[in-house]
Amino acid sequence: MSKESISKIYLIIEKIEYIEEIVKNNGTISAALEDLVTSRPAILMHLTAIAEQFNKLKQSHADDILDKFDKDDLKGLYDVRTYIAHDYEGVNLSIIEWIIRFGLPKFKTQCLKVIDKLP
Repeated sequence: MSKESISKIYLIIEKIEYIEEIVKNNGTISAALEDLVTSRPAILMHLTAIAEQFNKLKQSHADDILDKFDKDDLKGLYDVRTYIAHDYEGVNLSIIEWIIRFGLPKFKTQCLKVIDKLP
């Protein structure tokens, strides 16, 4: 694992924790997503950044890291990133809520396992 790849994993964790903090500050995921001025745009931007980091890992052939993640989960995350980028106003918030509730905790756990196995 290269230092550059490991730094991408740390950045993914950081972005997930930012989303967790946004939700915590708003009380619920729904309340965070209802805030059109601050919280929703921030969440969507962090989700986009997370997907971009995974895409950079893919482009750099960091298969030793990517093999630790479910390929369908990664594809779904990148599909959401594309949807956010190309149809921002039409983003399905129930999908975003599902990702925050179920997807991000799974990604965070997997990222922490990658880091825990570092020499």
